[in-house]
Amino acid sequence: MPRDAAASAPGPAGRSGPIRTDLIELLRLSGPVVLSRLGIMVMGLTDAIVVGHFSARELGFHAMAWAPSSIFVTMTVGLLTGVQVMTARALGAERPHDTGAVLRRGLVYAAWLGVVGMLLQAALGPLFLHSLGLKDGLADGASAPLVVFALSLPLYAVAVAVTFWLEGLGRPGPVTIIMWIANAVNLAANLVLVPGTFDLPALGAVGGAWSTFIARAFMIVAIVLYVWRMKDSRALGVFDKPVLDRAAEIEQRRIGYGAGASNFFEVSAFAAMNLVAGWIGALAVAAWAVVLNVAAVIFMIPLGIATATAVQVGRAYGARDPAGMTRAGWIAFAVTAVVGLIAAALLLPLKSWVAMAYTTDPAALDLILPALVLTCIFLAPDAVQVVAAQALRARGEVWVPTITHFISYGFVMGPLAWWLAIPLGMGLNGVVWSVIVTSFLSAGFLLARFRLLDLRDRRG
Repeated sequence: MPRDAAASAPGPAGRSGPIRTDLIELLRLSGPVVLSRLGIMVMGLTDAIVVGHFSARELGFHAMAWAPSSIFVTMTVGLLTGVQVMTARALGAERPHDTGAVLRRGLVYAAWLGVVGMLLQAALGPLFLHSLGLKDGLADGASAPLVVFALSLPLYAVAVAVTFWLEGLGRPGPVTIIMWIANAVNLAANLVLVPGTFDLPALGAVGGAWSTFIARAFMIVAIVLYVWRMKDSRALGVFDKPVLDRAAEIEQRRIGYGAGASNFFEVSAFAAMNLVAGWIGALAVAAWAVVLNVAAVIFMIPLGIATATAVQVGRAYGARDPAGMTRAGWIAFAVTAVVGLIAAALLLPLKSWVAMAYTTDPAALDLILPALVLTCIFLAPDAVQVVAAQALRARGEVWVPTITHFISYGFVMGPLAWWLAIPLGMGLNGVVWSVIVTSFLSAGFLLARFRLLDLRDRRG
């Protein structure tokens, strides 16, 4: 029976077989990817914990430096999303040799994205910080770590391109292993550089940034060596000069443009929350850094599911299987919502332990604890919206997620955070409430669009 027919066959057996198969494949793909994405955040978590225990003030510098840096990082990641999607589509269309061309295009693109981003961030970042009117010397303290973060961007960009290619092939395991070894490298560097072990000068926030640089340098060397030594790398076209295919090149970048713009709007809005917190005070910046880092660590789970979903939907797209796209999407949305609810149920009773892992400063804890309670509300919708956005891009719907994120994060979250936190006097809790409203809004838009595409494909 053809795949579409099997998916639409009446009775439990006709439905449960493909559903079970897609669910198992989702879990198989997402497990290593989730561990890899958690590794990314654990790296940031390690920096925050080591720097925070060294000095709450240095943690504020580190957080403020990372805010603009995160915009460049996530934009670069988004712009390279086409590597992952096009690789999955080539496999779905049974053209594995074409994946090598996807990788080579992605590497060139990643290299110049990283270099341009590095130059812009290093040259303009400190000027930008000093133009914001931040309190308590935040701009001066954050400028040096911001420049160090910029220096590691080209390394990270190339590593992301190779990572997305391996994930598009359905081989996320090696990336996960390399990521966690890089975490060990990062931890060792932090313990030496931040407090100044072995009679070295204590670098504080700057030491945390250099630790990230060292870990990213290790990652790029390890992951490139792995691909170089893959047994089927030649069969996949890794070493073959790609045939000029302007349409494929445009499509690969077009997917990335939408994802990059989405990431820009979303991360810029979250970075702006640091600005709002900076208007409240340096302690609020440190407290928001803890809240955001906790949420971001949890967010790596749905981000990993989103990657697996994009691969599944992309394969179905390449195979011209609309029923497969629909099924893969809604299974992923359901799994993601459950994951978000479980995360909230765990965070709520553990919030004090989580907060004290970052700092024992009583004044900071007074801000962090109520904000973590509110954070539990947006974990599920925020998780669902990122998975839905990736599913839509893999389905060929590039700009609707971008427009949705532009409206939600550009027009709603930033102004709402300022209004709640400053004029209404809600402080950091007002910032978190703005994230709650925006998460539900974005998830609702994206799920509705995915459902409309389902109905269109069914009619067509």
